[in-house]
Amino acid sequence: MLRFLTAGESHGECLTVIIEGMPAGVRISEEFIASEMQKRQTGAGSGGRQLIEKDKVKIMSGVRFGQTLGSPISLQIINRDFINWEKTMAICPQTSKYRQSIRVVKPRPGHADLAGVQKYGFDDVRNVIERASARETAAKVAAGAIFKQFLLQFSIEMASHTVQIGNVRSDNLKYSFQDVKNSYCVNPEIRCLNRQTAKNMKEAIQKARIKKDTLGGIVEVWAVNVPVGLGSYVHYDRKIDGQIAQALMSIPSVKAVEIGEGLANSSQYGSSVHDTIYFNNQYYRKTNNAGGIEGGVTNGMPIIVRVFHKPISTLYKPLGTINLITKKPDTATVERSDICIVPRGGVVSEAMLSFVITRAMLEKFGCDNLPDIIHSYNHYLARIGC
Repeated sequence: MLRFLTAGESHGECLTVIIEGMPAGVRISEEFIASEMQKRQTGAGSGGRQLIEKDKVKIMSGVRFGQTLGSPISLQIINRDFINWEKTMAICPQTSKYRQSIRVVKPRPGHADLAGVQKYGFDDVRNVIERASARETAAKVAAGAIFKQFLLQFSIEMASHTVQIGNVRSDNLKYSFQDVKNSYCVNPEIRCLNRQTAKNMKEAIQKARIKKDTLGGIVEVWAVNVPVGLGSYVHYDRKIDGQIAQALMSIPSVKAVEIGEGLANSSQYGSSVHDTIYFNNQYYRKTNNAGGIEGGVTNGMPIIVRVFHKPISTLYKPLGTINLITKKPDTATVERSDICIVPRGGVVSEAMLSFVITRAMLEKFGCDNLPDIIHSYNHYLARIGC
């Protein structure tokens, strides 16, 4: 079973990723990983942290001579900002007087702050802030860069684009995967397919920055060349749409996930929603309202998922809260933060979608070494006539 774990605090010394279950023989390019990390770092609405960090991924184990070994892969991302937080984030004990002097006691509405201190019995919100931070998504993207390179062996590709920021929505009605794939190159700041809409989105972000507010929005993620039959209809936890929703909802700020035309379909007649099936040497569909998944199983069409991000919880004009010590009304703490995560949220969503698809591929076609998996995959495609 493929899984990955991340460790590290936002202002700690480093982020660490351990991937368990990757097969042997997958070629790994450090340049590919660096490109994925760069996508997460650039984009309108980012905060000052992105000017500090370089997010270079160091492969610590599990890869030799450019190929995976089948053993756990460990990755490390150094936090360059740690030098400014070394005492605050010290591993060794500190005096009670110092700990109290730096304690964060004003939880932010919308963040994990209050629920976290209540759950674990902390008196310092810093203990929650550091792990609940979106900084952890750098580790997710690093892991996703490994999964994507496995999927490329089967011509499975991912791409994403920005659909909406605030109340500014793209009006592109028809576009291809190649269009989506090009969105980063054409407009790395916003990654919207419509140039005028991208300009309006950027202006909306600038207005939010001036108002010391934040904005959310919608990202759409595509996965193409995914074979028929990943996932299962036989039990709830094996349905691949459920797995995708869980993985994407694990991203900080994500509050909803839509597969295919799920929202629009809910108000339509079934006769105008479901994708008619045709046959010409193999089965196919002319429409993809289902977003590539039917009954918890991939159907061979592109997987299309929309990911809804709430506005970031840290406001430079903070909302009201309650001081943990005095129990009296106060204003929430202010942490260095982005104004809008949406343009950079796409690559994080791609990473989590790539994890789910990679896990499903290994479950269906084997998991020891790449040549055996490819043999099993080709045999399966021949059996179903694809």
